[in-house]
Amino acid sequence: MGVMELYSTIAETIYSYTGLSPVAFFTILSLMVGIYHMVCGMFVSPEVEAAAAARRSVLPEPEIPPEPVEIGEVTIEELRAYDGSDPKKPLLMAIKGNIFDVSRSRIFYGPGGPYALFAGRESSRALALMSFDQNDLTGNLEGLSASELEVLQDWEEKFMEKYVKVGHLVSERTRADNNQNNEKLEALQEPRTEIDNQVENMGN
Repeated sequence: MGVMELYSTIAETIYSYTGLSPVAFFTILSLMVGIYHMVCGMFVSPEVEAAAAARRSVLPEPEIPPEPVEIGEVTIEELRAYDGSDPKKPLLMAIKGNIFDVSRSRIFYGPGGPYALFAGRESSRALALMSFDQNDLTGNLEGLSASELEVLQDWEEKFMEKYVKVGHLVSERTRADNNQNNEKLEALQEPRTEIDNQVENMGN
């Protein structure tokens, strides 16, 4: 049987049962299928709805970062521990020596984020130059133009508005000097306390 004969047979069969031409029949059939799917989409069985609710209930709730905590003086090396590799630690970065807690923007500065390389680093030069070069992750501002320094100032102001300052960078030498000065101050305060006690006892 040829193709034309097959088509004629199908056309005659459709007309004999429905009184419609093949084109009209298949048009109506397509519309009915479309309407069927549309109506089915409007009604969801209780089982399907329960399964969807169960899936939603197991989805993890968005993690809320803890409140920023003051960390005081931190060295460059110590700052690198706050690059997001340890989820228990806050996410920090420094601009012009000031350390900011950017944990609330972990999606940007955390691992895998577009600005992850700035986390745990002093990023002043990189921000001024709008650079993603590892060599620019430094607080060295030498050679920057006035316009680049202005860009850095804008970044610093934005960070001060959006994030909490939790500390500042110090060198190892500065920290050693500070510790030595604190020890001397404590040593001076101890004899003074003894003298005050003696004076108090004499008065009694």
